[in-house]
Amino acid sequence: MQRVWIKQPLAVFSANDLDASQGIVIEGTQIVEVLGHGQVPSQACNAVIDAKDWVITPGLINSHHHFYQTLTRAWAPVVNAPLFPWLQNLYPVWARLTPEQLHVATQVALAELLLSGCTFAADHHYLFPTQLHDAIDIQVDAAQALGLRVMLTRGSMSLGQNEGGLPPQHTVQQMQVILDDSQRLVERYHQRGAGAMVNIALAPCSPFSVTRDIMRESASMAQSLDVRLHTHLAETLDEEQFCLQRFGMRTVDYLEDVGWLQKRTWLAHGIHFNAQEIARLGQAEVGICHCPHSNMRLASGICPSLDLIDAGAKIGLGVDGSASGDASNLILEARQALYLQRLKYGAEKITPQLALGFATTGSAEILGRSQDLGQIQVGYQADLACYRLDELKFSGSHDPIAALLLCGADRADAVMVAGQWRVREGQIQGLDLEKLKYQHRRAATALMKA
Repeated sequence: MQRVWIKQPLAVFSANDLDASQGIVIEGTQIVEVLGHGQVPSQACNAVIDAKDWVITPGLINSHHHFYQTLTRAWAPVVNAPLFPWLQNLYPVWARLTPEQLHVATQVALAELLLSGCTFAADHHYLFPTQLHDAIDIQVDAAQALGLRVMLTRGSMSLGQNEGGLPPQHTVQQMQVILDDSQRLVERYHQRGAGAMVNIALAPCSPFSVTRDIMRESASMAQSLDVRLHTHLAETLDEEQFCLQRFGMRTVDYLEDVGWLQKRTWLAHGIHFNAQEIARLGQAEVGICHCPHSNMRLASGICPSLDLIDAGAKIGLGVDGSASGDASNLILEARQALYLQRLKYGAEKITPQLALGFATTGSAEILGRSQDLGQIQVGYQADLACYRLDELKFSGSHDPIAALLLCGADRADAVMVAGQWRVREGQIQGLDLEKLKYQHRRAATALMKA
């Protein structure tokens, strides 16, 4: 196997605080040496890369997204809408998605993530109209073409407007259809162990769009198939009120009632919890994906990240859908997390290192990949994001790690996934980006005219 020395980087960020001043040695798909002061590789290397201009982080990990929403960014009718009316306006548009539109939307989301330094992305796809029953298969194909790791969640909506839910009736599915397809996808695509490129999880959409039965059956299936569980929870006060009216309980009580208050669960948003609920979530080691851009765009609130961490919960980071976050840029999401969380907890407690930790070790933990991803450490996968600080906006900066967020890094110069360079000199290898943008613009226009 080829042995590569990424030599003497400008700076290296990793939560374990290892001295990596002399660089990182890659062999095959793994990190085999992390070199500190005065050290050199223990064996000869096939290639040596001068990294003196690079700030290197572990590959960033996006733990919540909706890839298909890249087709409905900045849509005028919902620009100023909070979550529920935002969804009610967009559901009919999204229900018209074709397989071709989903494929190009997924490619754009993944390409944008990759260019920002992301190497592993979780997507929550819950729309399965008749013409889109193979949605997850389409996403697997798109991800494999670009070479990113993915956690693709088989989402679902089973509670339509006729039964008191939020989604239009033509966007919901019967429970057995959902369960059968979920099992098919896990058996066909889910990879286990270190280095897995595709993971599958089960993800009923939200309390206002699925029945109690599908939540319970999904929890049972996840247990038997040993996969993770994902859903939206406690994003808005409207959702809290919905749970009180329909189920007679608050969101965390509902989570426990359906068997989801457990370690394999990670939640998107997790904003509106009281102190007792935070303690219960922590005790159960539930994961929370913080989505700052989306939470600010929809005026949903601020995730109580430090309270959750202190209680024992894990915090990751996600860009959310590109119709609420309006971008799939994870390094910018880390910057937004830094600033939004400082409003709640103060500048002293919320550091650039903490925010970058959300996007690396934190997301790895909540996606069940903390043993092989999210750190620069011997034995971990060779997933790296490398940033240059030579743009005008970085001029005069002193701390390279802090400068990534404080000065607004928004694009990686190089990105490695499983020991393979997927981005070099700011360009995705093997992708005609201009052609992709043209196809995507056409698809977005066609979706609105359908």
